Amino acid sequence: MFQWSKKVVKSVTFNPDIADESLLAQVENYLEIQPDKTFSDLCREALWKFLCVPEPAQLVSKTVNITTVEQKIGEMQNQMTGFEERFFARESHRLEAIESQMLQLTEQVAKLAIILSQQPLTYIPPDSDSGVQAIPEPELEPQEIDPVINRIGQFLDDF
Repeated sequence: MFQWSKKVVKSVTFNPDIADESLLAQVENYLEIQPDKTFSDLCREALWKFLCVPEPAQLVSKTVNITTVEQKIGEMQNQMTGFEERFFARESHRLEAIESQMLQLTEQVAKLAIILSQQPLTYIPPDSDSGVQAIPEPELEPQEIDPVINRIGQFLDDF
């Protein structure tokens, strides 16, 4: 008996007459409605029905198609997993960079706070052009002058 190769390709020719053209139009419409089907699938189904192929033989072929679809779904899931891993790795790197920058800014703000706390406040005269108010300088209390220190101070000046 003649053994076919695993994949046999046969061609279908449509003639330019009205019957073939209307059949071809119907095929195109059917395939537009069901984009998961191919012309090859449609031909096989029609041949099964026309030649009265028993139902179990049809199921074997459909199982092979389902297996192929499941394989494609598995491949797509693997691609999605790879994409998600690359995406999360890139976003994780960005997050780490932002956290590093925030840490640097926090350190700089802390250094500025230390510098400002160590320097005495100076009086800034009010500027009529800017809306910034000057920090008032604390008033010094008048000190009592000791007469003995005052006389000794005169001698020191002369010396």
